Amino acid sequence: MNSATPNDLLAGPSQEGAGDVRSSKPGKSKDSQESHECNASSTTTNGVKEDTNKPAEPKISGAELKKQWKAEKAAKRAHSKQEQQTPLQDGQTTGGKEKAGKGSTTQSLQSSDPKVQHRRGGSTANAQKPLQIRPFQQQAPQSLPEPKAEVKKVALFSHLYGTPRRTTIAGAGKDVHPSVLTLGLQMSNYVICGSNARCVSTLLVFKRVINAYTTPPGTSLPRHLTTHLSSQIDYLVSCRPLSVSMGNVIRWLKLLISRIDPDTSEPEAKSEICSAIDHFIRERITVAGQVIASSACSKIRDGDVILTFAKSSVVERTLVEAYRQGKKFRVIVVDSRPLNEGRNLAHAVANLGLQVQYVLTHTLSHVIQDATKVFLGAHAMMSNGRLYSRIGTALVAMMAKEAEVPVIVLCESIKFTDKVALDSIAVNEVAPAEELGYSGAETHEEESPGKWRGSTSYQPLNLMYDLTPEEYIHMVITEYGSLPPSSVPVVHRLSTNT
Repeated sequence: MNSATPNDLLAGPSQEGAGDVRSSKPGKSKDSQESHECNASSTTTNGVKEDTNKPAEPKISGAELKKQWKAEKAAKRAHSKQEQQTPLQDGQTTGGKEKAGKGSTTQSLQSSDPKVQHRRGGSTANAQKPLQIRPFQQQAPQSLPEPKAEVKKVALFSHLYGTPRRTTIAGAGKDVHPSVLTLGLQMSNYVICGSNARCVSTLLVFKRVINAYTTPPGTSLPRHLTTHLSSQIDYLVSCRPLSVSMGNVIRWLKLLISRIDPDTSEPEAKSEICSAIDHFIRERITVAGQVIASSACSKIRDGDVILTFAKSSVVERTLVEAYRQGKKFRVIVVDSRPLNEGRNLAHAVANLGLQVQYVLTHTLSHVIQDATKVFLGAHAMMSNGRLYSRIGTALVAMMAKEAEVPVIVLCESIKFTDKVALDSIAVNEVAPAEELGYSGAETHEEESPGKWRGSTSYQPLNLMYDLTPEEYIHMVITEYGSLPPSSVPVVHRLSTNT
């Protein structure tokens, strides 16, 4: 008897007219044979016998189903991402492709996973609806900040370049008094220019600072007030370096504050300091200038031609005093760029009725022949007898020495210093090079230094002061009298001790 394998049982439809399938294996019980007969039973339709009990598909576990769903989801995301990165060349064509692609993708997902079909099932129109893709917009390139113009430095004077001058109050400390803010900007813009003017303005502003000052609890006025003034001084230095006279005044003021008795009440201490400041301005600057002007006026004779350089408040006071005394003389004002301070002096003297000649330094060799005396102002007198003044002063003094014209320096003792200078390279002040540019209607674009700023061979240098050797100076007139340049350190000691 032929035995039936399981493959034969599954291939039932291919055996037409087959009867009951019997198990011929020995050792099988009758019950097992009956169960095999029941399992192998089939129905016949149109003469074809079909198997009604096909083996069931293997069940998928939850983990495998979840893994399959994640794989399909990742494939869908990759497909949509690829479509978004493709540039849109034709709107209609791309839209059609998107519809077709989306529809096919949705159909495949629905047909492959029954859970996905049940959860995301819907109308065909919703399944094939194209994904709205935002059109790609190219961002405009961000404008980079313009690089700051590099400050060109002359190698010989590179040690003089410091922090650029402050031109605004931005970044100032909260402890800086408003009057100090105003004074710093006025000095930076040359609204207040000149050693005496800067010194007096500083003292007057410090009076306002002291009057508005309140001693914090737990401290004393002599100790804390000097610290409070230091922040004001730092702001002034950031606007423009201190002059020699300002440095002398600040040292005197701090010494005065440190000598105040800590037991003194605050209103009384403030009143004492402000009275001392007023007395200092009156004695060391105002009265000193009057004494110097009276002494220098005695050097002027009728018919003299007085030559001066730039502008000095003491020289101007001397010329005014000589005119009021009825002396007949003429004035030559030599000036130089970029400040052109001599214009103010020329206008002031001309308004009095004096005959004034205004020239620039390039004509100095011609006008020096007509001069009988040279009066010069001073920014400072060094301890070795040299004159530290506005740049161009040394040129005037040397030309006067060559022409055998006496050079007289008018200077208050507050401008004397114990420092020694041998040249104007080691110690000086460098002003912004932009100040050398031309101004006014006569400006020529090809002559302006701004036109040459991009040139590597052009390095502008704007020095403020120069140094005149003592052999070119005939006399120095101070409030202590007329003296040679070699006596400057003696006078400085006298003025400091008093």
